[in-house]
Amino acid sequence: MKIGFIGLGRMGQAMARRLLDGGHDVGIYNRTADKIKALTELGAKPLTSIAAAAAYGEAVFTMLADDAAVLDVVGQAGGLLQALPKGGVHICAGTHSVAAMTKLKGLHGEAGQVLIATPMLGRPEVVASGQAGMVLGGTKETVDRCRPLFAAIARRTFEAGADPVAAAAIKIANNFVLGCAIEAMGEGFALVRKYDVVPDVFYDVMTDGLFACSAYKVYGKIITEERYQPAGQRAVLGLKDANLALEAGGAVGVPLPSGNVWRDRLVGAVAHGEGEHDWAVMAKDQARASGLT
Repeated sequence: MKIGFIGLGRMGQAMARRLLDGGHDVGIYNRTADKIKALTELGAKPLTSIAAAAAYGEAVFTMLADDAAVLDVVGQAGGLLQALPKGGVHICAGTHSVAAMTKLKGLHGEAGQVLIATPMLGRPEVVASGQAGMVLGGTKETVDRCRPLFAAIARRTFEAGADPVAAAAIKIANNFVLGCAIEAMGEGFALVRKYDVVPDVFYDVMTDGLFACSAYKVYGKIITEERYQPAGQRAVLGLKDANLALEAGGAVGVPLPSGNVWRDRLVGAVAHGEGEHDWAVMAKDQARASGLT
């Protein structure tokens, strides 16, 4: 398929590379042009504007860091609302709030355009290896038409139904559970370290038993080694996700008490200048609170 792609951070780069490797024709646009060089060397076509990306192919992906960025790309002069044709498809792959997805759905609907939400499940390196998951929210006809794109990016897709907002809710809830798991690991590691337990031993006990899954293995290893850079998911984006979860819960009367602890640890890490560290750095903030650093 011929496809436009906007937003080439670490996740966007991994996704676009998967599309190229899958044989798709990809036109790319990024606000900072230096991020497109590696992909153009692989055959991606460099584009000079959002409008050019919107008009390039059968649909256009956005992979943007937050609500403000995606709403700007959609609503600005020459943005997707103006540049996508009637029936044009916006594939929104970022992690965005329920409120933002609701607004985007309404804007695109009024313009006669189609919105699909396809948030990714996995760190950029997992996406690059083809092992990530992808949640799909959108009309069946449009989702089915775009399946070759999703098959090139993800190992597995999860059907959220016809409403893109449902896909956003699933991604937010998934990040909530993962963030709270990392926070709990930080507490566990702090506890055993206070009793002079070698962190590797606790890591082996944890990941060889009840928690023998990739999330505990990947993040447990980062915490064990205190290796918070380079970041897979930056702490500032983890904090954004924590706020999205608490906002989503508040909007429908669902208390998320664990989410407050998760958020506060990330606030502490960012306050200590660790916003660009991996979000597992919340374990370091827990260690500080425990008198360990």
